[in-house]
Amino acid sequence: MPQVIEWVNPGPEDIVWRYPDENITWGAQLIVREYEVAVFFRDGKVYDVLGPGRHTLTTQNLPLLTQVLSRLAGFPQTPFKATVIYVSTKQFKGLFGGRTQTSDPAPLMFRGAYWFRVADPKVFVIEVVGGKSRYTTSEVNDFIRGFINEKMIDFLASYDLVTVFTKVDEVSFKAKAFLQDELQRIGLELVDLKFEALDTSPEYRERIFWLKQTGAATYVLQMDTAKAVARELGKSPGAAVGAGVVMIPPLLQPPP
Repeated sequence: MPQVIEWVNPGPEDIVWRYPDENITWGAQLIVREYEVAVFFRDGKVYDVLGPGRHTLTTQNLPLLTQVLSRLAGFPQTPFKATVIYVSTKQFKGLFGGRTQTSDPAPLMFRGAYWFRVADPKVFVIEVVGGKSRYTTSEVNDFIRGFINEKMIDFLASYDLVTVFTKVDEVSFKAKAFLQDELQRIGLELVDLKFEALDTSPEYRERIFWLKQTGAATYVLQMDTAKAVARELGKSPGAAVGAGVVMIPPLLQPPP
């Protein structure tokens, strides 16, 4: 009976699977289903990539691996050593979230969802899977989520807090474009990305509220100034009562 290499019953969330036996025989039957590719990996390098179909493994359909094996004594000996890594090319969903500091600086908490697919299995296996010894879907998902969180923290840190909250659609669009370029380097395509929540500390949340109500950053500054004056008046209640009564109301008037 020829050796049969097949990813049996992959789950709907499974991205990668490694065939457990590295001893591959010539003439083995390699079964690759739709939305899958089989990647041959050896000595830290990716060689041949086979798409959907039933393949009888020969020197003809494994030309790159054959070049390497032909230099070894006893070629074409069987079995030969190689790791077969199956990669799903379906679309997957992931969640991201974290905390960063905007350029103001101000605290910013964020979370959302992203949809992605493996666009270049060869690059993906080198950069994420075989090259880093991540052979399970859980390990791969953890890496991708951490990768996106790290890039998102850096991206949002380049914006001020007001821009993030008042131009969410614009920031989301630019974040998607930024991440698409970053993910392409590891063989992934970012299909979509959405922010599901943006938040900051109570102090800055109040500033954003007043800014959205008035549409004027100067009014937010007036509010901060009024609070500072009130704090100073509180420190010297007897000396500045008269001044405070006159000063604070104008500070609280919204700009024309």
